[in-house]
Amino acid sequence: MVHMGTTHDDIVSMPRGGPDASWLDRRLQTDRLEYLDRDDVDDRKRKVIESLDRTGRRRFMGNYEMCARAVLAEVTDIASPKILELGCGLGGLSRKLLELHPSAQVTATDVDPAFVTAVAAGDLGSHPRATVREMDATAIDAADGYYDLAVFALSLHHLQPEQAAKVFAEGTRVADKLLVIDLRRWRAPLQLGLLAFTLPLAGLVPPLHDAVISSLRAYSPSALRAIARYADPAVTVEFRTQPRGATAVVAARPR
Repeated sequence: MVHMGTTHDDIVSMPRGGPDASWLDRRLQTDRLEYLDRDDVDDRKRKVIESLDRTGRRRFMGNYEMCARAVLAEVTDIASPKILELGCGLGGLSRKLLELHPSAQVTATDVDPAFVTAVAAGDLGSHPRATVREMDATAIDAADGYYDLAVFALSLHHLQPEQAAKVFAEGTRVADKLLVIDLRRWRAPLQLGLLAFTLPLAGLVPPLHDAVISSLRAYSPSALRAIARYADPAVTVEFRTQPRGATAVVAARPR
């Protein structure tokens, strides 16, 4: 990667609110891990995974459908788009993409071998337009420009800024466009108010515990621009409007 404008020290020390974050915003973040990122809390981790999957599968615009429609809006001019999903988890988004698009070719990937094994053993493993692979979003095993679109949904906040920059670098290398959908970072006063209501219950409800940490680790648009700039100064970013507290950014680089 070529680093111009945003240095290694800048990106390592950058707050989740971005280089221009306020004093309060800089303090409303945490390095504490979610249950989803830990291997020593199996029961709580399972409850979080099940909760996320239920939320994603909601019949009326659940997260899977919301993200799938955002993905397909980026490839409307391609008859049979080749789509790479990074961090597919249990495969809900890839499954929804295949359901909504009759000719899309989807590669569902995750760095966690347990997720990959579970997805490959299900319907996606035998779907004629799907491929399931173990893959790291920060080191993608694919040729330059192989995919029309790469998507990383609701996962970027799990990564430190330097790792997130690798996703931008790799995603824009292997695909014409990278779509990152993640939690919106709320303005500091609103975030403070939300914490006052949710923190007392966070220790009792595993999904709420992870939701609180996710909100504190979410990146602002300013931070996402800095991350893309660090990945490659040639990468351009465009923000899309998304409902229900999400941020969506499309990154691309000249070929």
